[in-house]
Amino acid sequence: MLVSITGLVLFAGSLQAQESTLSVDSIWGSQHFSSSTIAVRWVPDGNYYTETRANPDGGKDFVRVNAATGESEVLISGPQLVLDGESDPLTIESYQFSADGSRLLIFTNSVRVWRANTKGEFYVWDFSTARLMRTTHRDELQQFAKFSPDGNQVGFVSDNNLFVMDLRTGVETQVTSDGNENIINGTSDWVYEEELGLRDAFRISPDGRHVAFWRLDQTVIKPFYLIDETSLYPELSAVRYPKAGVENSEVRIGVTDLAGEGVTGVTWVDLGTESDIYVAQMGFVTDDELWLTRLNRHQNRIDLMLVDVNTGASRVVMTDSDEAWVDAQTPMWIDGGRKFLYLSERDGYQHIYLFNREGSLERQLTSGEWDVRQLIGVDEENDVVYFISSADSPMERQLYRVGLNGRNSRRVSEGRGTHAVSFSPTYEYYVDSYSTITTPTVQTLRNSNGDLVRVLAENETLRERVEELRLSDPEFITIPNRNGYDLNAFLIKPPDFDPSRTYPVLMYVYGGPGSQTVVDRWGGSRYLWHQMLAAQGYIVVSVDNRGTGGRGRDFKKLTYLNLGVAESDDQIAAAEYLASMPYVDGSKIGIWGWSYGGYMSSLSLFRGADVFRAAVAVAPVADWRLYDTIYTERYMRTPQENAQGYDVGAPITYADRLRGNFLVIHGTGDDNVHLQNTTQLIHALEEANRQFDMRLYPNKTHSIAGGTTRVNLYAYMTDWLWRNLHEAAPISPLP
Repeated sequence: MLVSITGLVLFAGSLQAQESTLSVDSIWGSQHFSSSTIAVRWVPDGNYYTETRANPDGGKDFVRVNAATGESEVLISGPQLVLDGESDPLTIESYQFSADGSRLLIFTNSVRVWRANTKGEFYVWDFSTARLMRTTHRDELQQFAKFSPDGNQVGFVSDNNLFVMDLRTGVETQVTSDGNENIINGTSDWVYEEELGLRDAFRISPDGRHVAFWRLDQTVIKPFYLIDETSLYPELSAVRYPKAGVENSEVRIGVTDLAGEGVTGVTWVDLGTESDIYVAQMGFVTDDELWLTRLNRHQNRIDLMLVDVNTGASRVVMTDSDEAWVDAQTPMWIDGGRKFLYLSERDGYQHIYLFNREGSLERQLTSGEWDVRQLIGVDEENDVVYFISSADSPMERQLYRVGLNGRNSRRVSEGRGTHAVSFSPTYEYYVDSYSTITTPTVQTLRNSNGDLVRVLAENETLRERVEELRLSDPEFITIPNRNGYDLNAFLIKPPDFDPSRTYPVLMYVYGGPGSQTVVDRWGGSRYLWHQMLAAQGYIVVSVDNRGTGGRGRDFKKLTYLNLGVAESDDQIAAAEYLASMPYVDGSKIGIWGWSYGGYMSSLSLFRGADVFRAAVAVAPVADWRLYDTIYTERYMRTPQENAQGYDVGAPITYADRLRGNFLVIHGTGDDNVHLQNTTQLIHALEEANRQFDMRLYPNKTHSIAGGTTRVNLYAYMTDWLWRNLHEAAPISPLP
């Protein structure tokens, strides 16, 4: 079998078995296998949705589509999006309607802030006048602009301060003035963004009068320096990154009255006597009442609080707690703020509960030994709740509905696999994005009963190209576990599989709390790369170890305080089980993963010295002491409280056990899992006199992407696996 080291042409299996071959270049370096779907945004009336479409001039038009018929009309042609005195039209990167649909807020010219492009320029298009206007008089870029509910104002963040522009008068009000590199108003620090998903950190009341905002003081957080060594003299970039066990930003919630005195008129919310907390989410219930969720530092208790915005007085209306941890769920308010829905694992599985505004439980809407994966929304006119469930299988995501009375639960979606949905504001229609492990995403428009209205995007080109490859269909299997749980797995055999032969095995792992890799959905480029490896003669396997999601609270949380131990035990045991299969070469089992998966592949190789022949760890955590507060302490508490747990779950603890072939890969600009992890890991390996391979990608972030980076990365991993797993000589047993 011929393999090019460059990875640009990687011949797969026999040409009789596979008419069109996969290559690293076709997967990662071209658009040959790219997906084509529609980014649907619903118009407030629910009868139409909008999208951007390429026009003959090379720009993009803003188009409104009749949901029922598919008929479309151009609302804004690309050439119209020009400011007075300028010649080049704007490119719409993102947008939002005002509540009445009369104005459009456009985001453009964005730049990246950590994970996402959240800083840029905002403009308002007024449909009645067909004119474009800026949302600020300032030259600085803005973040998280949004309409007030009445559509007459736009709030935004700039240089860590909050501003509000009145679109009728053009008057711009500065809401806060103390923002600087330490004080953050209206947006979040690094760890809130990464672990709580909080970027947009201000809310406007329904009447547009009050603005509530997070204020984070990160003065106590030491800077972690990323080093750019591609210039003559290294340049440093500081990230305020709280490591496990150290101090976090001080959080406050402020409310200002736009009819008042600006910054001097801020009312500070009473967040209680406990200062070491997180405020995970917040929103308005009514014009004068705010809700927020408060997490304690251990994250095993979350309090839903109601706040009087005029006085800052607060009260706890509902508490959810767990001996391990609770996830930061968001309440869904209904009935004019008199009731709310909430997801909880209090009965052992994640289900929907209905409470009144005093925090009294009215009823549990769903039940059973399965998890509600997502609460989609409530059609209040018909008293129906929609949600995504794994009731059919932990490996599927299906749309269900249930009455607000807890009755008449039924599945809405059709076909095995995974569904992601977006309902219209009126709940008359929804867009269903559906896929299976062998079928790329198909988008359809359906009515609320699940009946097909029309197909939006069939992804025909991708589907045809995938069919031409004649790939080996993955098999879903269960692997017995000596701890009493059967583990879900998928297995991809070579397309010319011969049960009388033996094959090397490459396991793919993520394995982190609540995650899943064994899901019946399209896996995109990584799936195609796995298929390419299968065509080269590997059996590719992925196993969801204990601690992963979809199987209830106990299965997920049994790793509490001991991350990595049970999970790597399961990967090792799964490898031993695979080695017992007659068509597996038990001396050639490898494992690879990225991020938590890199941590798992390292730990499994070191702890399973007699089992794994090779491992690739991309951006691995080497010791949880090096990772951030919110994520790490949620599962491990602090190093001061749980030193033993940190020790036994650290790959560096077992560095002297390395006997197989080991490749570690890291981006030097990784602000998430710092290069420090790999540096300390290789230091431990060198101290133990163990040999390994390493590749660094200068200034690349945690995703290790951009330009030809992914082609280079996957070509190198493909070649390394061929030399160090597929063709490698067996390792002699331990004495």
